[in-house]
Amino acid sequence: MFRTELRRLVRHTYQSAMARTFQARQTLLAHPRYADPLCLMRFGRKVYSQNDEDGIIAEIFHRIGTASKRFVEIGSGQGRENNTLALLLQAWSGGWIDASAKNARRTLECFAPLLEKGQLKFVEGFVTRESAASLIDQAGGLKDLDLFSIDIDGNEFHILNTLPLKARLVVTEYNGKFAPPIEWTIPYDPKYLWDRTDYCGASLALLERLMREKGYSLVGCNITGVNAFFVRSDLAEGKFLAPFTAETHFEECRYWMTPGFISGHPFGLRLK
Repeated sequence: MFRTELRRLVRHTYQSAMARTFQARQTLLAHPRYADPLCLMRFGRKVYSQNDEDGIIAEIFHRIGTASKRFVEIGSGQGRENNTLALLLQAWSGGWIDASAKNARRTLECFAPLLEKGQLKFVEGFVTRESAASLIDQAGGLKDLDLFSIDIDGNEFHILNTLPLKARLVVTEYNGKFAPPIEWTIPYDPKYLWDRTDYCGASLALLERLMREKGYSLVGCNITGVNAFFVRSDLAEGKFLAPFTAETHFEECRYWMTPGFISGHPFGLRLK
């Protein structure tokens, strides 16, 4: 009886929290700031991404098209909740890199069918400025990529700064606590591990300047203030909300909007 009642209470609490989150999202998106049809925020949708990144990524490629349908994702986790699993279900191919032995074990078990047929490559390794090129090459390399994604809770700026990026779309985590015009990043430390404080990553303004110098335009951020989306500048003009600045597209951190369960339900995907 106690366990039944506890499950009922947990389910009710979760459903209530999700209802409040949904209402907060609708209220936020009703703001005139997001009314422009070129704004990406309204297209946010979760399939297997942590938040609403899947929908934004889909809309970006709807506007700019694809060339190779290839990706590399650094910080892929267990593969169950990242920026590219939904793309694998749409016949994309690519590579995942993650430093956790536990995540590696789960990935190799769950995604064995895709790994065996070569649609997916997985590399276990800790990405630093020194190791990035080698690990990325093992995951398929940067050549002819449509999507490059990085989420390592720390050295994103320093890794991006070292890479010769040409992907049509780059998705990177940023620190949503630091609004423009603040340009800030943690100092480079090849052994850095996130301690779950605000001492992590880089501000959006600094990343926007770096990526602009690399030939990319900031076209949006997601609603929880976690990921920023950079489209190659030769593909962006006229297709996204301008100006392509941190001031235009910054979203503050709203971590409380992250759903409590993977994809809204426990993971149960079956692959062939």
